[in-house]
Amino acid sequence: MLRVENLTFAYNKTPVLEDISFGLEAGKHLAVMGESGGGKSTLLRLIYGLLHLEEGSVHWGEKKVLGPRFQLVPGEENMKYLSQEFDLMPFTTVKENVSQFLSVFYPEELEKRTSELLAMTEMEAFADTKVKTLSVGQKQRVALARAIAQKPELLLLDEPFSHIDNFQKNTLRRNLFDYLRQEGITCITATHDAMDVLPYADRILVIRDRKIIADRPVQELYDQPRSLYVASLFGEASLVPIDILKSYADTKRRIIVYAHEFKVSPNSGIPTVVERSYPMGSHYLVKGWSEGESIYFHSPEAIEQGKRVYLNVSLGTINKRLRQ
Repeated sequence: MLRVENLTFAYNKTPVLEDISFGLEAGKHLAVMGESGGGKSTLLRLIYGLLHLEEGSVHWGEKKVLGPRFQLVPGEENMKYLSQEFDLMPFTTVKENVSQFLSVFYPEELEKRTSELLAMTEMEAFADTKVKTLSVGQKQRVALARAIAQKPELLLLDEPFSHIDNFQKNTLRRNLFDYLRQEGITCITATHDAMDVLPYADRILVIRDRKIIADRPVQELYDQPRSLYVASLFGEASLVPIDILKSYADTKRRIIVYAHEFKVSPNSGIPTVVERSYPMGSHYLVKGWSEGESIYFHSPEAIEQGKRVYLNVSLGTINKRLRQ
């Protein structure tokens, strides 16, 4: 069980995090989201013990994380932290990097474990390649394999797939997060990418302006984001007045609607003038204007600039957002 209590941190008197508190049960996966420079990486470094904590506390089970002023080698032994710098040994091979922290007293187990990790990260073909010759994405995959080699109790991942090619990213996500769940390894992932989160995390913690603004189960937060900022972490969304969506509605409230939740109609709904259609492969993302505000919606086909269309939202979606 991880407990973070009243954590506040500043770099050279510049506040980065303020009064951060949350818990995480063993074996669960927490995603931390928010804008760049918002404190996500700092939070992971504080939990791991790489930064000294002036205010607040971090506990893993009954043990308090003390930080670099109290540790000869900073970092908690039952945790692993994968930073964006990777921290690999460039002049040794991929295999040697992955097996660095495994016991040499059991060579068969070492060889088997190393092979498993290389297979998981799809780096078998590069086992004997020196790390310095790899691409950035390949180095990130080696760093991932090394981070889980010893099966840590808590794994801290900072943008773990940011440099990996899209065609490999989905497979690697599934391999890694399925493995962590099977092994009961607790995980915190700091990320900008909703696809690192939606299929795999149990909870999402959103940090903005140094504070936690949301901490809820993944599907619950997606369905009821409560702010346009939170909704934007998952994709394009718009704020729409209820009385425009449903003329009989006796309220001036505005609700958040994701782009895919709009349905285009030729003659009734929210009047919208199209500005541009962006091809997305299976559909188009369309930007339009309604009552002087931008609005984004999906369409199965491109819509010409300047055309007037009408947008509708299902009653189920409206009711779901009104409950938040």
